[in-house]
Amino acid sequence: MRKIKLLFFLSVCCTVLLSCAQEQSRIITGAEQTALYFPLLQNKRIAVVANHTSLIGETHLVDSLLASGFQVVRIFSPEHGFRGNTGAGQTIKNGTDPKTGLPVISLYGKHKKPVSGDLKDVNMVVFDIQDVGARFYTYISTMTYVMEACAENHIPVMILDRPNPNGFYVDGPVLEPEYSSFVGLHPVPVVYGMTIGEYAQMVNGEHWLADSLQCNLTVIPLKNYSHDRFYELPVKPSPNLPNKYAVYLYPSLCFFEGTVVSVGRGTGLPFQVIGHPGYSGGNYQFTPHPVPGAALHPKLEGKTCHGLNLVDYAKKMKQNPPQLHLHWLIDFYKALNDSSGFFNGFFTKLAGTKKLQQQIESGWSEEQIRQSWKPALETFKEIRKKYLLYP
Repeated sequence: MRKIKLLFFLSVCCTVLLSCAQEQSRIITGAEQTALYFPLLQNKRIAVVANHTSLIGETHLVDSLLASGFQVVRIFSPEHGFRGNTGAGQTIKNGTDPKTGLPVISLYGKHKKPVSGDLKDVNMVVFDIQDVGARFYTYISTMTYVMEACAENHIPVMILDRPNPNGFYVDGPVLEPEYSSFVGLHPVPVVYGMTIGEYAQMVNGEHWLADSLQCNLTVIPLKNYSHDRFYELPVKPSPNLPNKYAVYLYPSLCFFEGTVVSVGRGTGLPFQVIGHPGYSGGNYQFTPHPVPGAALHPKLEGKTCHGLNLVDYAKKMKQNPPQLHLHWLIDFYKALNDSSGFFNGFFTKLAGTKKLQQQIESGWSEEQIRQSWKPALETFKEIRKKYLLYP
């Protein structure tokens, strides 16, 4: 009997120790660390830049703030909307959040930057949105415009930091200023290896806001995070990035959005498959169809696309080289053999340079293209070092 009690005691101790170890290693988001920022919100009229990823556990940040007695007066929503159910590029209108009754102002479409009237009676802006670490994912552009508007109106900004699921590498062509757009505002590579809080510090510190302004910026940091960790997002960040495989492949596959090739929008595997009716090199096929909230009229709608399913490749993300993968893009370009119609005008915005398209059209190999990125990447990495908050 004594032996059974001892075994039971040891079992309980092991369970407790394991639970403590897991808690100590668990990444804790900025939003979860309320003790660090709740005191800074006392007696403030708060505007929150948020979407469906802005959670503390399973509770939305806005609900938590209201329940804690804070005065939230306005919500700003990015691409895909406050509840995250609007497809890429679709118009988002201002409205009212039915749950809280708060006014929701869209920061997408023609109104990407708050104007003075949007910030009337606001004396603190809290930004809490999950990023995926790719330059053309527009949440960092929204953050930049919010910081700029707040700098112009002398309103402090607080960033509640979140992990970068693609934060374990830095790669890609660095954007050239003349190709700046909403899908790439700054001279950074496609994959910049920074959390959204670190990125905000860089935007501020490098004077990348209009007129070299700087905003009054506070970053509530993560706990237990390092850049070499593979992090699986608890909530899909947007309708067409439904899982960790899509998030991992997104930086490499988004280039195809500037071509005639489908990335699987309108299927059950967006940003996990690539294909085209004229491609003959793959062993997978799919037919895009309208998907409410994700792709109302997807590219190549109703057409059978032949191509590749890259899920198995993505499952080996920890073994794969930590880099962008260009061989799929080069292969499809060669296979479709249509240099005049393969790329569209969006490709240059995504690449942030004309050089990548020119290199592919000129027959450069992936290794040659990658070598051409090195000088600008090294310069960026030196800038990046100044703003890293995590090892």
